[in-house]
Amino acid sequence: MHHARQAIEVIAAMGTIASIAYFTLCLWSAVGFLRGMRKSKSAAGSARPIQPVSILKPLRGADPEIYQSLRSHCVQDYPEYEIVFGVNVQNDAAVETVERLKTEFPRLAIQLVICEQNLGANIKVSNLAQMLPVARYENLIVNDSDIRVERDYLRRVLQPLSDPTVGMVTCLYRGVAAPTLGSRLESLGISTDFCAGVLAARQIEGGMRFGLGSTLAFRRRDLEAIGGFESIADYLADDYEIGRRLAAHGYRVCLSEVIVETFLPDYSLREYVRHQLRWARSIRDSRRWGYMGLLVTFGFPWAFVNLLVTRGAGWAWGLLAIALGLRLSVAWLVGGVVLRDRQIIDHSWLIPLRDLIAPAIWVLSLTGHTVTWRGDTFLLKHGKMVRMSL
Repeated sequence: MHHARQAIEVIAAMGTIASIAYFTLCLWSAVGFLRGMRKSKSAAGSARPIQPVSILKPLRGADPEIYQSLRSHCVQDYPEYEIVFGVNVQNDAAVETVERLKTEFPRLAIQLVICEQNLGANIKVSNLAQMLPVARYENLIVNDSDIRVERDYLRRVLQPLSDPTVGMVTCLYRGVAAPTLGSRLESLGISTDFCAGVLAARQIEGGMRFGLGSTLAFRRRDLEAIGGFESIADYLADDYEIGRRLAAHGYRVCLSEVIVETFLPDYSLREYVRHQLRWARSIRDSRRWGYMGLLVTFGFPWAFVNLLVTRGAGWAWGLLAIALGLRLSVAWLVGGVVLRDRQIIDHSWLIPLRDLIAPAIWVLSLTGHTVTWRGDTFLLKHGKMVRMSL
């Protein structure tokens, strides 16, 4: 028993120290990103005009705040663009919102495509493959249906594509929480953990090697060069896969200084855990080293376990203070400064709870290979989905 406790103490202490190093990396990465943001803003005045763009918006159901989120794409300060919406069935709840927007903005090119074919397990990508032939322009933007943007979104996001070495532009995002515990935990996770991890990965790898579903801006010809939407129609993490393939083809993936918003559902605690479990299993199945790397993000749990097994040793208290201090610093710098998430202060007291739940989800994600997405259950294998229920 004594030896087991010693082993746990060593593991917990090493985990805490590794997490302290990781949090330091996150802070360094965030500072570097902020410097890049300032340079991008100073260079914005000399940006060259960008060609017309097609925005592809696959929809399914009525997401929270869907009208305002979709409307934000209709009021862009941009000379020429179109929006192509796509749904799987004619009676989808989102169709009414699209028709309302077409009436409100008669001069804007808005199309609605009914995507009746099932080209793969990922319905969103299947729809995108059927929407693409309708799109008129070479430059494309794909983003999730719950994303809300500022009026200068298109101008700023598309500017890096004037560089032929850039194959994709993607964006960080902040989550606007509904007034439920699960939604607030999800929002905290996005702003204080997930986006910090994105910046750290970008720093370690010398640039982005993947995309985020909040924004994927790329050229049609580059998409075709990596196999088109059809080639990823069975992948769960389609945004990651498109960015990965473009990077593998020698293109740079640019992380824009633009921050967008996503409006979160009113998750219960159980729904939050289910959503996080799907995300964790997706990482485990498609990015095994990234999945193992999540262990170093559990700074507070490691330090807390270390404190317990050492029976409150002074040095363990010191490690806990350092780990928690750095964790909160990451939350403030990434969530508060980089993402400008005004909810951080109000919800910061939930960070310890969120961080204690995270390793439990990580362990639980080891036990199965199924995920539930939009009411359907899928088996995951090498990043791909196989439908288990109709």
